[in-house]
Amino acid sequence: MDIKASYYETLYQRSVVQLSGYSAKYALPQSLYAYLAFGGPTASMKDALAEGMLAIATEKGLLQPGQPVVETSSGSFAVALAIACAHSRHPLILCMPSSVPEARQKLFIKLGAKIALTNQIYGRMGLKKRAREAVEKTGGYYLDYFDNDLNAEFHRRVTGPNIARATEGALDAIVVGVGSGGTITGVGEFMKAWYPDVRMIAVEPYESQVLAGGEPGAHSIPGLGPGFVPENYNPYIVDAIIPVTSQDAAETAQEVLKSDAIPASPSAGAVLDAAHRYMKENKDMRRVLCIFSGKETYE
Repeated sequence: MDIKASYYETLYQRSVVQLSGYSAKYALPQSLYAYLAFGGPTASMKDALAEGMLAIATEKGLLQPGQPVVETSSGSFAVALAIACAHSRHPLILCMPSSVPEARQKLFIKLGAKIALTNQIYGRMGLKKRAREAVEKTGGYYLDYFDNDLNAEFHRRVTGPNIARATEGALDAIVVGVGSGGTITGVGEFMKAWYPDVRMIAVEPYESQVLAGGEPGAHSIPGLGPGFVPENYNPYIVDAIIPVTSQDAAETAQEVLKSDAIPASPSAGAVLDAAHRYMKENKDMRRVLCIFSGKETYE
């Protein structure tokens, strides 16, 4: 019998698909693939990542059974982590700015998390300070997914090997959107260790080009471009950085829904738009893979 021990086990083996419809629309002579990393309650890669980081932390002795977990997030990772902590019976304390909408805060409370608010004028440093205070008070473990290498370690163990198995390593480039930096770092370090010639292409919002040394700015691509360079981001494995506008990201996500029936999120649309432009400018890139980390829901 092939029966999984838990729902999370179904999230670890994701599929690689050929974007034949999109390629035909634009008459691309190269092979274009997508790794469909999304799945789970938040319809994103973060569901598997949250559970995976908790599991690796436990394996390494960093997180004990029943120990509180502390995180500075109010986005989709916070939702994924709240569900993962409830499943693994770890109390969760989420540190977030007081500007987070009340309805959002109520969602986290409904999922079993406790909320620790900070004044938004203190920014990211204020959140990290509040997290350290929560750790001191509760004896909790600060997961810190933007700066904790367990994020990249998950992708070295799971995402990178999945891609290598599915493609037999026959790739010229992998295109990845950068949010926390864990995906491009983990996948890049794994793939370049086994396939040194593969190129890793980072994608960030055109309106917030911090990876390229620019200033942060407002954009509409959830999951990408946090406005700072995370500790998890390893620039030494990145071969190129491509900026994509919020409008192009949204429009490309709609295109691939129609061409290949893939409900891509704007972040996935940004990655596909960047891959398309990269392939047009680099004809020698014969096999290019995009990592789609999120999807839209249609009802």
